[in-house]
Amino acid sequence: MDKRSLKNLDLLFVIFTFLLLAASLLILSTASINVDKADPMHYVKVQAIWILSGIVIAAVLATFDYQKWRHFRWWIYGLNLVLLLAVVLFGSSAKGATRWIPITSSFSIQPSEFAKIFIIITLADFLADRQGKLDNFKDFILPFLFVLIPMLLIYKQPDLGTTLVFAAIFIGMMFVAGANPWKFGGLLFAGIAVIGVALWLHFATNLPSWLHWAQGLPLPMQDYQLKRLAIFVNPAADTSGDGYHIIQSIWAIGSGGFWGKGYRMGTQGQLNFLPEHHTDFIFSVVGEEFGFIGTVTLLFIFLIFILRSVSIALKARDPYGMLIGTGIISMFTFHVLVNVGMTSGIMPVTGIPLPLISFGGSAMWANMAAIGLLLSVNLRRQRLMF
Repeated sequence: MDKRSLKNLDLLFVIFTFLLLAASLLILSTASINVDKADPMHYVKVQAIWILSGIVIAAVLATFDYQKWRHFRWWIYGLNLVLLLAVVLFGSSAKGATRWIPITSSFSIQPSEFAKIFIIITLADFLADRQGKLDNFKDFILPFLFVLIPMLLIYKQPDLGTTLVFAAIFIGMMFVAGANPWKFGGLLFAGIAVIGVALWLHFATNLPSWLHWAQGLPLPMQDYQLKRLAIFVNPAADTSGDGYHIIQSIWAIGSGGFWGKGYRMGTQGQLNFLPEHHTDFIFSVVGEEFGFIGTVTLLFIFLIFILRSVSIALKARDPYGMLIGTGIISMFTFHVLVNVGMTSGIMPVTGIPLPLISFGGSAMWANMAAIGLLLSVNLRRQRLMF
């Protein structure tokens, strides 16, 4: 990389990225202290390793010209499918899902996390070649099939949360690529309506006589996924079972009040009433111990981080760079909105972690790879003329 490109570096984006990484270690130092009694700081030390190695990944990708990825589109897409198929054939299972490929006895990777980055890189090239050619319904078919194949492999694991992230990435990138907003938007609205009607028919108990044949309509979802949707509507229906997670999360956030209970002074998290409080429900710990002030501060950091990402995408030197930025922005935004929504009780539980904050190696590496790609776009936003 030409050193003159460093003048394009978005320092505010870099600063707020490091603020999020620092926040991850701070929050984990209280959220995970009682998870491993033998080594209270175990998760913090491991997360620090993921962060440091992730910074190296981001730096390497930032120095690599993002345009060169276009030459390897089909190789990357093929690698993505191979890794997802490997999960089906050789994957290890935990908590009813098969999402990991064991590398050693104590280390495994989650290909679905990296699949998000692979699909952003490859779909960006796929759509960049079709700009101005996404006006009709038939033009949407190939891009949809391009994303659908890896989506189905991820859904089979089962991993509904990451499947929905793929959908968010696809929708965001399609609109920016120039898909006819009325026709594409109409398809989305129709799809959401069909899903809504299907869910209503599945859960409804007092249907009119002429609809009795459709009552209990079977859906291609796991039982626990259907229970999560049912509990979302009425968490109090099963306070000690499927509704336990969301009730404990709401109590934790609500009990924090304005200033919070204080660092390591929470009850729901510290006494392990709140499940998965160092991963999916880490935002609940922020609400309980740091209160309204803490949650607003964290969300403000995310807001600036995403707004700077938007600025980088808008200043990209070509459509390919803008589409990469759009995919990454869609991914991060969806993750934050859904995680905060599910921990607050306004969205169903989907198991989507809070990016750059929740504990997890594959997720951290994938997120840092996304940041590296954004920086690569940012550093090359202007062509060097001499």
